[in-house]
Amino acid sequence: MADPKPSPPLTSAGRLQVRLAAAACLLPLLLQLPPTLGIGIAAMAVLVLAASWRKPLPGGVRIALLLGGMVAVVFNLPGVGRDTASALLALMIAIKPAETVSLRDGRSLVGFALFAPFATFLLDQAPTSLLLSLAAVMLALLALQRLAADESGIEDARPSGLPTFASAASVLRLFSLGLPLALAVFWLFPRLPTPLWGLPQRTAGTPGLSDSMTPGGMSEMLLDDSPAARVQFFGPPPKPEQMYWRGPVLWDFDGRSWKPARTLEAFPPAPMQPSEAGWRYRLELEPTEDRLLIALDVPTQLPAGAHMGLDRAPMADQAQYNISRWMMESAPARAFEPQLSPWLRRHALALPPGFNPRTLALGKQWRQDAGRDPNGVADLAIAQRAMAMIQRDFAYTLNVPLPGHDEVDDFLFDRKQGYCEHFSSAFVVLMRAAGIPARVVTGYAGAYRNPIGDYWLIRRSDAHAWAEIWLPHRGWVRFDPTAAVAPERIYDTIADRQPGRFGAFVDLAPIFNASDWLRRGWNDMLLGFNAQRQRNLLDALGLHGGTRSLILLFAFATLLAMSWMAWITARGERERDPLLRAWHALERRYRKLERGRAPHEPALAWAMRITASRDDRATAQGDDALVTLARRLERARYAPGIDDAERQRLIADLRRHRP
Repeated sequence: MADPKPSPPLTSAGRLQVRLAAAACLLPLLLQLPPTLGIGIAAMAVLVLAASWRKPLPGGVRIALLLGGMVAVVFNLPGVGRDTASALLALMIAIKPAETVSLRDGRSLVGFALFAPFATFLLDQAPTSLLLSLAAVMLALLALQRLAADESGIEDARPSGLPTFASAASVLRLFSLGLPLALAVFWLFPRLPTPLWGLPQRTAGTPGLSDSMTPGGMSEMLLDDSPAARVQFFGPPPKPEQMYWRGPVLWDFDGRSWKPARTLEAFPPAPMQPSEAGWRYRLELEPTEDRLLIALDVPTQLPAGAHMGLDRAPMADQAQYNISRWMMESAPARAFEPQLSPWLRRHALALPPGFNPRTLALGKQWRQDAGRDPNGVADLAIAQRAMAMIQRDFAYTLNVPLPGHDEVDDFLFDRKQGYCEHFSSAFVVLMRAAGIPARVVTGYAGAYRNPIGDYWLIRRSDAHAWAEIWLPHRGWVRFDPTAAVAPERIYDTIADRQPGRFGAFVDLAPIFNASDWLRRGWNDMLLGFNAQRQRNLLDALGLHGGTRSLILLFAFATLLAMSWMAWITARGERERDPLLRAWHALERRYRKLERGRAPHEPALAWAMRITASRDDRATAQGDDALVTLARRLERARYAPGIDDAERQRLIADLRRHRP
């Protein structure tokens, strides 16, 4: 078998556009990787482009770059996850230009690079990622258009080789061709209530609530001002001091970390008596990639798809990989589990042996000083004594050392500085040492009201941990030891930092409010569009037939979209070519004589068929000329090296020809 014809080399214009498209495809993906890794891969891509601009890099160099890049990926993202796979994809795209020299190589690079924008949406679905990805896809289509022109021999009239307005307009026309069908599929194609499968986890998780707490582990989250949730209240909102957003409730302490009691999740919620009318609100939660939810104060009612265990910690039934919306009801508690079972009391008093001896001794001493009574007055006095000590002697700071073996002892007796994790953990250990059932609650405290849209924004930096102690007849009562710190002893807290404000003179709050409002609209219109929202859309249109009505509506919209595609195609990009317009006009003249070309018939085959069926000499002369014109047309359309003057002569001859 003969060797296949080698692919011609890339032209200067083709090489420029191919590499520009690859860089554009790579950019949105690199922005979602860890900064060090993203910058490293970007630097490697620039070096590869510079070193291989004229000739490919040796195979040994390419292998060395690949192995070194893989080591860097594993070092920054140890483990297997979708961000690890995306980083390896980015690495291979960065190295691929090192062996891109021919037209076939150029097409391979562009096709391979197009995987990067789609991989970006596995890591982020923000509007910025979408805009960058759309720009990358457009540049990729322009590059493929350039390669097709180079292969067909069309001379480049652009000295720089950059796309022109006409070429960009043709690509935009391709976008417009498929846009109606894409919108019909997105809005009307029947959606499943739950996905058939979930996405794999990320190796490097983003800062967020966790189902465990180790003093010092929340510091990264407290420095992250990105949104965690948005809340819309239906009715008067709570007071700022009531905005405690309940997340995981932590019971088990091993001397270092706190974890929830998994067995309690299977029990029904503990009884709760509200002290006043509660709040009804809609929670829009950013993707968490786990089942953790939050709810204001003490939740009284959760929607379908969520549940709460004995401690009323809200939990989703499935991991939340996308924006989720939850209608919830909450209320402050007058009595929250006023009767505590003996086994749960033992659970809420358990402390690991061999840890924090000074704290245990202090708790026992306070219990001895306060005594015991059945109404819990002594217990309340001990808790208030601890709060007074914190207000008098302790300070709030994010600059803390790593925890030691007896972290609570170090915090209470030596360091006396820390943030919410240290305060809540030490408070609960001290209460348990004094014989008071206690537990840690994590979540968020406070929120920022955005006047545009009248909703409340919860940021990750609002993350907080507080304590609950059990008192007779009242049940679980919230105590926030962090809030007890005297204001003059708060050194570097960011809890009440206003978004958009930098110092006393720069106030960008209006810009922040507008941008977050737009992001909320993006979440509401696109990312939060699920099966329930689709059914609501049908109800708004007056269609209540369920899936059957949705299928009929989708079929109708698809028919309209296909009609649009057919109409645009009928107008035809090729009809803009004067050469084809002249040829099609010639075909119509023959069609009037019932000698037209069949839709499947090539031009030369049709001309030869007409010639074979001639019936007189005059017709034969015209048909022979038709064959000549068909041959010239094929040469002008597909053969390289046809100049503009020859094309113009052919157009004139086609217009003059008569059957």
